[in-house]
Amino acid sequence: MLPAAAATPRTLLALDGGNSKTDIAVVLENGEVIARQRSGPFIPHLIGAAAAVELLADDVATALASAPDGIVDLAVGYLANADLPIEEERINEAIVAHGWAREVVVENDTLAMLRTGTSAGFGVAVVCGAGINSVGVGPDGSRVRFPALGRISGDWGGGLGISKEVLWYCSRAESGRGPATSLTDAVAAHFGLPNAVAVTEAMHLRTIDFDRMHEIVPVLFAEARAGDPIARAVVARQAEEIALLVTTSLRRLGLTDGQPEVVLGGGMLTSGESLLVDPVIDAILAVAPGAQITIVSDAPIYGSALLGLEALWASDLSLTDEERDSRRTRLRESLRTSERKLT
Repeated sequence: MLPAAAATPRTLLALDGGNSKTDIAVVLENGEVIARQRSGPFIPHLIGAAAAVELLADDVATALASAPDGIVDLAVGYLANADLPIEEERINEAIVAHGWAREVVVENDTLAMLRTGTSAGFGVAVVCGAGINSVGVGPDGSRVRFPALGRISGDWGGGLGISKEVLWYCSRAESGRGPATSLTDAVAAHFGLPNAVAVTEAMHLRTIDFDRMHEIVPVLFAEARAGDPIARAVVARQAEEIALLVTTSLRRLGLTDGQPEVVLGGGMLTSGESLLVDPVIDAILAVAPGAQITIVSDAPIYGSALLGLEALWASDLSLTDEERDSRRTRLRESLRTSERKLT
């Protein structure tokens, strides 16, 4: 009698879309990454959900060539700019239309960040990269979210927003409408132009690529460290806003006591800039003294893939806790190996 054929392992397509790039991974249910691709920014708020997903199609197709029959069991997209339920729904429909997976889940990328840095998937996470956003999840599954639509929804900062703020101060200083700041000369020198207003005009005319706006952030940090009062005030305001997202979420979830887990991520926070990070941590601990604060170093795609795998594992009652931990470790190591091949 011939032995029974081995069951085909279930597969996952994980997407982590941000304002600068989109990471794509095809993963076996045991945590092994069998394909990686990197695509451009995910910007449905600018071009619409269908067009944003279409821009990923070629890279997703390349990754799916490694999957059995070119289709996976589950596709998960934990994506920036999916800030409202209607946006998540439209992106989900666009992914379904491509037929990449038998089932599709789309949610905001902050949930992936939260899962990456917490032991059980609840607590509070703030992402401060090109933009700024947060999510809080209680042990009972309750959530705290903010619209994250920019200043019109009460948000402030992120790399793009804070860079615009710097140019605002520079323009005011150079025109005599505001106090002098060393940022004017520093920004002009960074872009090789005579003054900061020329930088603003070049950004407007696109003679300097608008995508270079984020380069102003390290200039800001350098001038803040050198003692410029305007630069220090901008960094302090960003720290205040990050801390406020965390502490407001902790209060609303009733998690100020005990040892709530708090995850900080995104390029501005992972930069290690003490003028930004230290006040954030101090403000969080003033409200929740037992908070366990983690600055995430794993690539965001890890959280997206982990959430997807845990959804696949939910139906497998035979999996032990040890096997689940082993698969998580395999996923992390496999993603790190594939990341090195991308860079």
